[in-house]
Amino acid sequence: MDEQASSGPGNVPDYTVSEISGAIKRTLEGAFGRVRVRGEITEFKRYPSGHLYFSLKDEGGKIASVVWRGSVSRLGLVPENGLEIIASGRISAYGERSSYQLVIDRMEYAGEGALLARIERLRLRLAEEGLFDAARKRAIPFLPRLIGVVTSAQGAVLHDIRTTVSRRFPRSLLIWPVAVQGEGAAAQIAVAIAGFDALRPGGAVPRPDVLIVARGGGSLEDLMAFNDESVLRAAAACRIPLISAVGHETDTTLIDFVSDRRAPTPTAAAEMAVPMRAELLADLAHRAARLDNGLGRVMQGLRMRLERAGGRLPDLPRLLDTARMRLD
Repeated sequence: MDEQASSGPGNVPDYTVSEISGAIKRTLEGAFGRVRVRGEITEFKRYPSGHLYFSLKDEGGKIASVVWRGSVSRLGLVPENGLEIIASGRISAYGERSSYQLVIDRMEYAGEGALLARIERLRLRLAEEGLFDAARKRAIPFLPRLIGVVTSAQGAVLHDIRTTVSRRFPRSLLIWPVAVQGEGAAAQIAVAIAGFDALRPGGAVPRPDVLIVARGGGSLEDLMAFNDESVLRAAAACRIPLISAVGHETDTTLIDFVSDRRAPTPTAAAEMAVPMRAELLADLAHRAARLDNGLGRVMQGLRMRLERAGGRLPDLPRLLDTARMRLD
């Protein structure tokens, strides 16, 4: 801070408003640089310009925050009031308004507690709307001609589904590859589900008879795309029966409540989608054998009835011979 030549009472230097404001700005921004701030989002507003304005608060204070339009798509999550986050950015001061704010370019959930609280709030709201009602569930077709799969093009999930379907009852698969975690994953998954549902029967691209939405295991944050409201509403609106298979057996995401069937693993989802061909052939062979045995018993019974009926008929040759003798 540059001191002025003039001196006042007590030898205290004089500053102009601009000088003291600039000095405060340099001190504030230089002292903090890039920071990570934990707090709860409040007073959230999204302006037509695309900028996001809100405050981060905790028990002892509140700081104004902004996300410029160019950073919104790279945030890593969708901000909303009541969400506890850790925001990364820089402190910026405005001398014209004697204020400062946090300019944010990255967000992450503040631990599993914040994630679970957000999931529970969304679950309660969608449950009140009836999106989880059993009456909305559709039956899975017994033997689909075409299976649509929404998952990552890389990894073991797609391989497991392919090999399981091929082993059980070979059917055609139509893959819509998506990112299953991270930035933009939820939007891609929602678009894929809606895209499959928009296909017309008999169109240039065939319409699947059943959908599988799947990914492998991961942390709660890794699975958050399948707790996103846009994905859940796309799944609820989908007219194609949908099987969810997200994470390991113990993992539960909100898409499991919206889907028509929940599979504990992607392999189990493929098993739900198609029956076992060998079992069907064995069942048909068993039924054919029972039909043969039943038909044999029926024929034998009819033959015995015919023989008994024939035994009660008169001996026509003898009667004819007797009539000839009388005539002679």
